[in-house]
Amino acid sequence: MGHGGGGTLSAELVEHLFAPAFGNQILAELGDSARLPASAERLAFSTDSFVVRPLFFPGGSIGDLAVNGTVNDLAMAGARPLFLSCGFILEEGVELAVVARVAHDLGEAARKAGVTVVTGDTKVVEAGHGDGVFINTAGIGRIPDGVDIGPGRAQPDDVVLVSGLIGVHGVAIMSVREGLEFGVEIESDTAALGDLVVDLLAACPDVHVLRDPTRGGLGTTLNEIAAASGVGIVLREDRLPVPDTVANACALLGLDPLYVANEGKLVAFVPPDQADECLAALRAHPLGKEAVAIGRCVTDHPGMVVSATGLGGTRVVDMPLGEQLPRIC
Repeated sequence: MGHGGGGTLSAELVEHLFAPAFGNQILAELGDSARLPASAERLAFSTDSFVVRPLFFPGGSIGDLAVNGTVNDLAMAGARPLFLSCGFILEEGVELAVVARVAHDLGEAARKAGVTVVTGDTKVVEAGHGDGVFINTAGIGRIPDGVDIGPGRAQPDDVVLVSGLIGVHGVAIMSVREGLEFGVEIESDTAALGDLVVDLLAACPDVHVLRDPTRGGLGTTLNEIAAASGVGIVLREDRLPVPDTVANACALLGLDPLYVANEGKLVAFVPPDQADECLAALRAHPLGKEAVAIGRCVTDHPGMVVSATGLGGTRVVDMPLGEQLPRIC
């Protein structure tokens, strides 16, 4: 299970097994989506699989995630999402009413995100060999001229922005999965971020890095960027946007909010002289109204993420070995 968690074991699986088997220069960048050169236009192409349990949760469902997850991966390359494929793997015995509800949610999410599901496939596996419904989606988007975004482009002095409150999706899933009560219902933040990225790029065409911190949370995503770019990252712990409900739930469950999944947030690395304009652009959009600057890139400790504590010290924000919360997307 750890190999599917987005941490060190996942990275090792990709680096030592999949990358050598599939090896090519396009794949080697290891971004959220591949930038395709063999076209008159620059295209981004991404694929993702969704195995979340339960299928329906406060704020969304596996159908929403299947669209938003792939749309957001395309948006993190600066691409405008255009088309999706959709593959359903159904377990024998799952009720057709459940499948219909998932399909309805998926279609509504696609229309809201402005993408078209143009091809698909359905397979059924024997009872006991699945978990109701699994979905794979792949997407293609167009990258505008002048946009050059990638995990290896972070530079010293870049300001690190996050578009809103972190850890919400993972805690929402855990609350319904384990039947936990936190006083208020916590809803997933699942959302398509394409329009938010359009507004951000209009204000700051030279955004260096965009990522959506899904599996493994913000901490894992920042470690991946630091490693790809060869920079150090210093966070301000007092600026991390962790809502009280998530902080309380994580304290109860023994979790670190930095490693809890999100499904409707982005992290942006932007030049320091454009950080204020970028932050204003994010805050002007409904999905970025709680955006905040949380840190900066440095030349010290390349490849490492640290967090400055309120007591004047620092702590290392390391790459987790596996995943705190499995089956969250």
